[in-house]
Amino acid sequence: MLRRLHAGPQILVMPNAWDVVSARIFEDAGFAAVATSSAAVAWSLGFPDGSALETEVHLAALERIVHALGVPVSADVENGYAADPAALAAFVRRLDAAGVAGYNLEDTMTPSTVHPLAEARERVRAAREAAPDLFLNARTDLYLAEIGPEKTRLDATVERLRAFADAGADGVFVPGVSDPEIIAALAAATPLPLNVLANPKGPDAAALQRLGVRRVSVGSWPMRRVLGELRAIADELHDHGTFTFARERTLAYGPLNALIAGPGM
Repeated sequence: MLRRLHAGPQILVMPNAWDVVSARIFEDAGFAAVATSSAAVAWSLGFPDGSALETEVHLAALERIVHALGVPVSADVENGYAADPAALAAFVRRLDAAGVAGYNLEDTMTPSTVHPLAEARERVRAAREAAPDLFLNARTDLYLAEIGPEKTRLDATVERLRAFADAGADGVFVPGVSDPEIIAALAAATPLPLNVLANPKGPDAAALQRLGVRRVSVGSWPMRRVLGELRAIADELHDHGTFTFARERTLAYGPLNALIAGPGM
């Protein structure tokens, strides 16, 4: 299903959920697939972003989301919570058992460093062999973390995308790019579907499709927007003791409860 969605004809806009209710709302809006955001999932469970989320806790959260939905779920799992290919393969097999349809796999070692190219390639290969049926979206953070000289970053990124393709990835993900020329160059340089991260100051989905992008993710933006609204509610209650926040865009109790009690629940 995910492979077919990446094949078009329209760009795949992937909303990123963090729990069952957010995932169900995205599904109810009509999305054919739902992704998760590792940052948003971590925050929702009381962990900071950056591989601090305990593996068991993350897998349990993913399993709940998968079982609550009737559409495919793509999991954002950072670097696979594994230092070596064997441990990564073991984690991917558990991810497969949790029921996800695909996953993003970063090439990061720390937030500011990435695995050397040969290691990154072998990690993708090990993950591919561990779960051949899952859609493996191989991600490089050279742009997001601003790694390496800017003048050679495009070439270094293309080299990684091609290595990921050779290792068996189904798609490639380059967050942190919004320049149309760079996006177009990346799309032209890889035979795989290119995924980018939405930028409110960058091209919209239609423009990204014209540039050759096949998938756009929104990452932690939805949760951050929701939490921004929650902070405004908190400030109104604390500072003014008023309840005007409940007048607009508040979901009715009955329909919301029915939504949560939907397929799989």
